[in-house]
This record gives sequence, C-alpha cells and structure tokens, in this order.
Amino acid sequence: MKKATALSASLTRLGQLGNRLPDPLTLFFLLSLAVVVLSALFSGINADVVSRSGEIETKSIQSLLSGEGIRWMLTNAVNNFIQFRPLGPVLTVMIGIGIAERTGFIVTGLKLLVTSVPNSLITATIVFAGVMSSMVADAGYIVLTPLGALVFAGVRRHPLAGLAAAYAGVSGGYSANLIITGLDPMLAGLTEQAAQAIDPDYLVNAASNWYFMVASVGLITVIGTLVTDYVVEPSLGVWDSSMSSNNSSMDQGDVTARERKAFGMSMISAIAVMFILAVLALSSASPLRDMSDPDVSFITTLQPFFSSIEILITILFIIPGLTYGRLMHTIKSDKDIAAMGTDAMASMGSYIILAFVAGQFVAYFNWSNMGPILAVKGASLLSDIGLSGILLLLAFLVVSASMNIFVGSASAKWAFMAPVFVPMLMMMGFSPELVQAAYRVGDSCTNIISPLMPYLPIIIVFAERYDKRAGVGTLLSAMLPYSIAFLIGWSFMLVIWMVLGLPLGPDAPSFYQFSG
Repeated sequence: MKKATALSASLTRLGQLGNRLPDPLTLFFLLSLAVVVLSALFSGINADVVSRSGEIETKSIQSLLSGEGIRWMLTNAVNNFIQFRPLGPVLTVMIGIGIAERTGFIVTGLKLLVTSVPNSLITATIVFAGVMSSMVADAGYIVLTPLGALVFAGVRRHPLAGLAAAYAGVSGGYSANLIITGLDPMLAGLTEQAAQAIDPDYLVNAASNWYFMVASVGLITVIGTLVTDYVVEPSLGVWDSSMSSNNSSMDQGDVTARERKAFGMSMISAIAVMFILAVLALSSASPLRDMSDPDVSFITTLQPFFSSIEILITILFIIPGLTYGRLMHTIKSDKDIAAMGTDAMASMGSYIILAFVAGQFVAYFNWSNMGPILAVKGASLLSDIGLSGILLLLAFLVVSASMNIFVGSASAKWAFMAPVFVPMLMMMGFSPELVQAAYRVGDSCTNIISPLMPYLPIIIVFAERYDKRAGVGTLLSAMLPYSIAFLIGWSFMLVIWMVLGLPLGPDAPSFYQFSG
C-alpha cells in the first residue's frame, strides 16, 4: 500500500463526513422526498424537448403533490420497484455468481489469477477489464465490482480499493472500448438525426468515435491505475478484515493439484458455453439475431443477443460452477444447488429493500420531467454565454457531465441534448462526431458519482460486505478522484485530438465546414 498523502487524508475525512449521512436506505428516501417537494415548488416550468422520434414536445415540470401526482405515486409504487432497471439483471446474474462462488470455482480462479499476474499489474488488469466490460452492456457492474474487491482481498490489499478500481473502469470508462458496442449505433443514430437539421445529407456511422475510444481505453486504464494506487488505496488505510461480512475468502492456502485439475475441467465447460454463445451471436440463423431488416448494421441485428446478456452470463457462471462443484464434491445432489442459490439470494436481501426505495426515487424524477427541462435550460444558458472554439467545446463537455447528475441513461440524455447541441456546434465549425465524442467523455466521467446511477445501490451493498461501516460517503469519496482525473485527462486528450485534426473514426472528421 502506498504512503498516505495530504490528498488521501482529505478524502478519508470526506468519506468519514459522508458516512455521517443517514443509511443509504434513508438517504434514498430523503432524496425521493426532495424530488416530491421540488416538483411542487417548480411545477409549471416548461421547455421544448425533442423526443427520440424527433418530434418537439413542450414538457412541464409536474407536481408530485398534485392530485394526479399523489395518485400516480400510490398506484405505481409496485411498478416503480419491479421496473427499477438493475433489479432483475442483478438478481439474475447473482444466482449464477452465487452458485459459482459457493462451489469454490470463483475463489480457485481468482487464486490462479493473482498468482499468475504480477502484483504491479493487478490494478491495471481490473481497470482494463472494467473498461472492456461495456461490450456486455451493464453486466460489468454486477460481475466485476465484487470480483475486483475479492482479488484485492486475496493479495492482502484493501478490497474497497479493488471495488473502486473495477467500478471506475466499468462506469467511468463506459464509452471506451476496443470494439464497437451496442451504445455506438444508438448514439450515432441520434447524432445523425440531429445533424440533418443543418445538413439533410449528413450521415454518422456507428464507428464514428471508434479511433478515439480505442485510444481512450489506454488512457482510462493508466489514469484509473494511478488513482487507485496513489490516491484511493492510501485514503482507505489498512483493511480491518474483522469488519467484513463476506463469506468468501481466498486465504485458504495454495491451489492444490486436485483444485487445479477441477478448475481446468470447469474452464473447458466454460469455453464450450462461450463457443455456443459465439455461434448465437455470429450465426445469421440464430434466434438471437434479428435479421428482419437486411439494411441495418451487424451490431443492430444483435439486439436480441444483448437483451439476453444477463441470463447468458448467468449460464456462463452456473455451468463451470456446477462442473467444479461435482468434481470437488462441494455439490453432492440437487439439494446442494438449491441451497447455494437460496443462500446467494438471501445475501441480496438488503439490496432488494434498497432497490425498492431507489426505484421510487428514479421514477419520481423521471415522471416529474425535471431532468430534460434542466438539460434544455442548461443548453440555453450555454448558447447565451457566447463562447467559441475550444472553450465552447469544453463548456459543452462540462454541461454533459453536469446533466449526468440529473438524468441517468446515456441514450435518453443524448436524445434530447443532441437536437440542441449538435446543430449549434456544427454552425460553430465542430463536426457532429466531435460533439458526440465530447458528450460521451462528459457523460462517462460523472457516471461514478451520479446519485441516479441505477447500480449505485448494489455497489454500496458490495462495499458493505468488506466494511460494515461503509456507506455512501465511503463510496463517493473513493470515486470522486477518478471522476476528476478522468474529466481532466480525457478532456485534454480530446482537445489534443481536435487541435491535431485527427479523425475520430472511419470517415469521421473533427471539424465541419458550415456554409449557412
């Protein structure tokens, strides 16, 4: 562990101060209450918002204290809970992880990992894996964050530092990847639609930010590693394992020959499952490919595959987990499997309760229309300031980062921000592809500190497994340095990219010649 600095000491104090806040359950309740009150105070404020279909709608802030609002809160309470986006995916994936963990498969795999990867590269490996996890949508939040903590605990480093490194990679580096993900065509379609308000023939391809995002993988990995090792981990101090409630442990001696053989056989079963998944993704005859429209991109045809990713990942954990359990005799009958699954779900009880309250908070915010109206008002303010050039682009990036505090979904935000900012910045000489890249940088950098991040509750639950005192303050004080460092470093790289006039992707220039 690196020596504590004045910065890390300040973060420790910030975390301690933040942990004086109420329990996360109470905090989300108070945030929900605040949304109710604010929606009543600012009821009637309106703005023209462009919907995903391209139509202009006049939206007003709706009061949750009106008769209609009160009726909506009461009649939709259960739906708000059930439709809380991470609830189903988290519980589904945790069944697979829970069984694989309790059979010993994950622990043995992590033992082999930490003995094969040099200690100096463990942090970078976790951050890099987190960045690359966006290829499987949001699964990285559920899979990598607890594994990052477990890996760090296994090498006697603070597990919350490992959790923070994984979370920073998954969330802060969400837009970066070495390959095109499902997010790219989604954002490109919205950007193209907005750009055609200025140039009806303008096309934006799904790989329009690919070169920049490939370079961003290395940047985020380096920054995330340095922040973890030199800022976050020193601020956490020495880990007191007596404060852990996690049942898994990697302090069980070396991997035996029998464990190694069982793990090898289990990995063969995992590879077989991955081969089947690859066939499902690549074969045009696969039921998980939508080939109804021959003109859409390959990534678009994979939408059914991406929609099934949680259950596919669950299967990917269960099959090798069961194989390992049978070979090591930790599973003797189907009753053992049922008991492991039940135990895994029992450990999620606190998350389920927290998800109920968090689901109300997110739903209240969305129903009140406060998010999109704040975004439009911010766009209007930016256009009135009169900035130009690099300062204008950076100001837009900061607005994007700020809006992430109020609206969680990257595509939903871009749906109403693109029609405002893309034409405005095209007229200032910036290409739609550059505007989209700036948006992605701002959006990613504040993901990790946004209270509207849907996966925040489960990250807090994972943290509490290793430190019962951990709370919102612990997590946010740990993640704030990543957010600041990513914002500064990524913005600097974007400016350099723009100054050099480098293409952001295939047929994606940085500048646009406006002739209007």
